[in-house]
Amino acid sequence: MQTLDNIISDRGSRYAVSFGPCRDAAEAKAFLSTLKKDRKFAKATHNTWAAWTDEGPLRNDDGERGAAAIILRMLEREGVRDQIFVVTRWYGGKHLGGDRFRHVQEAVRQGLAALRAAQ
Repeated sequence: MQTLDNIISDRGSRYAVSFGPCRDAAEAKAFLSTLKKDRKFAKATHNTWAAWTDEGPLRNDDGERGAAAIILRMLEREGVRDQIFVVTRWYGGKHLGGDRFRHVQEAVRQGLAALRAAQ
């Protein structure tokens, strides 16, 4: 598991992206469980995630409606399979409107760049 923490900050909201191997729903559940063992991530407002696996697309918005679809679309476009990407948001008290989706995209971009650099 790799995490890029505090990569985006806007109006009090902070973002992180975490990613790692994931071949099926059980591994996605285990990844999230491991991530949330860190109290900071367990207390986050949203841990939105997606993965393309042999089972097909897996995703969960975790209350950030539409964000998982963005992650999934980006992974598909880049041909990234068997990796889960989790975008974590700590809500800062001010609504971000559509900017929250731009932040999800930027977080995934940074995660993809780190994944490519590690390969």
